[in-house]
Amino acid sequence: MRAALIREVGAMPEVADAAEPTGEVIDVLAAPINPIDLAVSRGILATGHPELPYVPGCEAVGRAADGRVVWIFGGALGRTSNGAIAERAAVGDAHAIEVPDGADPALASALGIAGLAGWLPFAWRAPLTGGENVLVLGATGSVGLVAVQAAKLLGAARVVAAGRSAAGLEQALALGADAAIRLDEATDLVAAFKDAFGGDGPSYVFDPLWGEPAAAAVQAAAPRATLVNLGQSAGAISPLASAAVRFKNLSILGHTNFAPSRDELAEHYRRLVGHAIAGEIRLDVERVPLDDVADAWRRQAEGPGTKLVVVP
Repeated sequence: MRAALIREVGAMPEVADAAEPTGEVIDVLAAPINPIDLAVSRGILATGHPELPYVPGCEAVGRAADGRVVWIFGGALGRTSNGAIAERAAVGDAHAIEVPDGADPALASALGIAGLAGWLPFAWRAPLTGGENVLVLGATGSVGLVAVQAAKLLGAARVVAAGRSAAGLEQALALGADAAIRLDEATDLVAAFKDAFGGDGPSYVFDPLWGEPAAAAVQAAAPRATLVNLGQSAGAISPLASAAVRFKNLSILGHTNFAPSRDELAEHYRRLVGHAIAGEIRLDVERVPLDDVADAWRRQAEGPGTKLVVVP
């Protein structure tokens, strides 16, 4: 079968013939390129990198032998030779969750890792109860744009998008954000975060950045606010002020898509895709032919401004 193939650590994928996967197999309809795929290829995760050469790809939507369209995620995908950016992929020990009827396969795949990262903090990890003032850090990528919409859909009173891309912030505003903050232009992030909520600061912070933006959000946050961290794009270390955490009674929670049970993941994935089918969650997707995977890989590393999905 034809597949993307990584032959050296850190190298770009090339399209080549690869061994057929064994066991339960899906015909891949759409396979997103995710930041974790690039990290695996560089060998910078604690798990190292798969034995070379290998097929990358940590998730896909495809058609099973019984005709069902399923989203596969987790297990050994991306950590063995049986990745998903190929004409066919092995299910192995990955979750195989049925995709709701009527969903576009490319969009359904994009709402997997990226979509759930924007959805689960509000719907599962620290559920919104209604009326929260939500600050979405990193709001200009696929995860952040889903987060903006999810917060609104789940009852937030005010949602403020924060990021570095002017075009991305314009998109966040078009998708329902009440205000936007340029992280690279604000001279005082603490003041900017406070002012965006009428001087009170956010009561909920969605944080895929950590680093300085998270520290500023903690300083600006309202008493008893919640911060959910799911990434470190702005730095692995954040200089959080102990006094702000203690005297405001803040809750700082971690999140990963690997934390929910299989049943919980399936429930929320189908719920999220259902909102997309209904037009309540939107996400720009660019379909990329398998032959163009190397260029798409490069664009992912540079920040593509859209969700890149390989369609074999």
